[in-house]
Amino acid sequence: MIFLRAFACACLLAMASPVLAQGTQVAFGATAQDTTAPIEVSASELAVDQKTNTAIFTGDVVIIQGEMRLAADKVLVIYLKETQGISRLEATGNVTVISGEDAAESQYADYKVEEGLIEMTGNVLLTQGQSALTADRMTVRLDDGTALMQGRVKTILQPKED
Repeated sequence: MIFLRAFACACLLAMASPVLAQGTQVAFGATAQDTTAPIEVSASELAVDQKTNTAIFTGDVVIIQGEMRLAADKVLVIYLKETQGISRLEATGNVTVISGEDAAESQYADYKVEEGLIEMTGNVLLTQGQSALTADRMTVRLDDGTALMQGRVKTILQPKED
């Protein structure tokens, strides 16, 4: 009977391990980001659609807000309807987000300005100094400078040298 309980516990732990490995919390950026800071945008081209309250920046798009920098091939800006301000920034193609010493790359990023969240998907690569992590998705909380890596999280750990 004890053997069966031990075996059942071992099976449950073995099944739970991959799920636990799917999400990893890491720090991102040197400090918390001020999401109320002005957002500076530069690009090769801009198209504005007043009916949908959107603007599309294309060609070497660079967005700077405080200590954070976002670069992409194209960024869709979705404005708030009732008040002046930005609701979201949707970046596509060769997306890079840099904050402090940390840099993340992906194919898509959705920056929810009011919530202070950036969700990156599509071959996410996070580099922090000599360390690198990859995942299917990374969610960055700008208010506390943390990130959650999810979906086939992978890294190489280096043992301490003598």
